[in-house]
Amino acid sequence: MLKKIALAASYAAIAFVIYRYGDAVLTWLQQTDNIPSVIAAATLMALFPVIPYPVVGGVIGAALGPVLGAAVTWTGSAAASILMFLFIRYGYQDWGRRALERYKHTRKLTALFERNAFLTILFARLIPFIPSFAVNLFAALSRMSFVSYVVASSLGKIPATLLFAALGDDVMTDPAGIVTTVAVYGIFLALSLLLYRLWKKKRPTAA
Repeated sequence: MLKKIALAASYAAIAFVIYRYGDAVLTWLQQTDNIPSVIAAATLMALFPVIPYPVVGGVIGAALGPVLGAAVTWTGSAAASILMFLFIRYGYQDWGRRALERYKHTRKLTALFERNAFLTILFARLIPFIPSFAVNLFAALSRMSFVSYVVASSLGKIPATLLFAALGDDVMTDPAGIVTTVAVYGIFLALSLLLYRLWKKKRPTAA
């Protein structure tokens, strides 16, 4: 129990520091060209999402351009999700599993998730309004393998990070392009949701 409390307190303390100096970090991101430092800062901002990560991705995209900005934003986001997965799995999985198995509904949901974990994580990452922390939490508390999580989560993050970086670059260079960027991503998202629903309908018959 003391270990869990210490881990939670450490996380809260770092989150407070990010909150206190978040604006300064965003300003620095707009001015620096040190890529490793930007990746480290992006990872911290994603790991402690006091400032919404789409804002961070937009700032990085505006500073570095859509391609490099997307690569840096994706690297930071993927690294943060992996670290959060490990933090929860090795700090709280035993406690979390007991909580999930306490109720029949959550037991069924967990079993369904574990049966289709890879595709569920992949599609969840494609939908930007699904909270990243919720995805990290459920995956870490499940029996999903670490490698499967890393691959599914990292692949699923690519479209959203491209969007954030492209929007940030559009704001600085071509504001009219924002409409096109959002429209393209909207079409992509609609197709992803359609594929996911088709997959869910077919899944029970295959079982």
